[in-house]
Amino acid sequence: MSAPRWSVEGRDWPNRAASRFVTAGGLRWHVQTFAPEAPVVQDPPATILLLHGTGAATHSWRTLAPLLGREYHVVAVDLPGHGFTTGRPVGGLSIAGMAGAVATLLGALQVTPQVIIGHSAGAAIAARLAIDGTASPAAIIGLSAALLPFPGLAATLFPTMARALFVNPIAPHLFARIARTPGETGRFLYRSTGSRIDDAGVACYAALLGTSAQCAGAIGMMAAWDLVGLPSRASPPRSSRSAISRGWRTATTSSTASSTRCCCAGPT
Repeated sequence: MSAPRWSVEGRDWPNRAASRFVTAGGLRWHVQTFAPEAPVVQDPPATILLLHGTGAATHSWRTLAPLLGREYHVVAVDLPGHGFTTGRPVGGLSIAGMAGAVATLLGALQVTPQVIIGHSAGAAIAARLAIDGTASPAAIIGLSAALLPFPGLAATLFPTMARALFVNPIAPHLFARIARTPGETGRFLYRSTGSRIDDAGVACYAALLGTSAQCAGAIGMMAAWDLVGLPSRASPPRSSRSAISRGWRTATTSSTASSTRCCCAGPT
């Protein structure tokens, strides 16, 4: 199975100078860090953890991370099965497994995030970290947060189909081959998300999805995904018009980390 290579697919990776590799929990993590050029020692900047969604990697934050890094200590990671992170977490690619692996990485980095920003499935992992008590952020911000199960019959069909693809060793290779077709990655992203991503972003997705390991990671994550128990522990965001003026639609979680505020907003 082919995997993204740092010397090839990562040769022109966004914010490459901010990258490093860290071994933790049996995985070799690709981590990017950003911070103010001259931090005040007496009052260190707050730490923000960035968690991307299914099929993505640190390139999701290629513009936002450096901007946040002007005032905050920012940590962005490639989740297990994605990007340039290699290895498989003990709990697999389930929400709990991914959250446990991220918690182990945070311990190795000696990082305590005050804020976690998650895109799509990354928001669910952030919520799981707070629910499990392995992180206690003051706020969780979700961008197009995937916090609820599929409605109706789709809740059963989608995971079943993903599991069928996951056990088929040929599926990742077929998807990777399709992704290598010129223009296909951009069309797929638009069909599946409705979002128009700039050329730089599409190029990053194409580089990753053109490898069978990235496709296998995305399929594995979807096959193991279970959001049924999450909403009962952390309230889903409320779409309140009155909150939009503040820039976020907010909902306070009812998890063990009762002080954590969960915010959700669409991507800009």
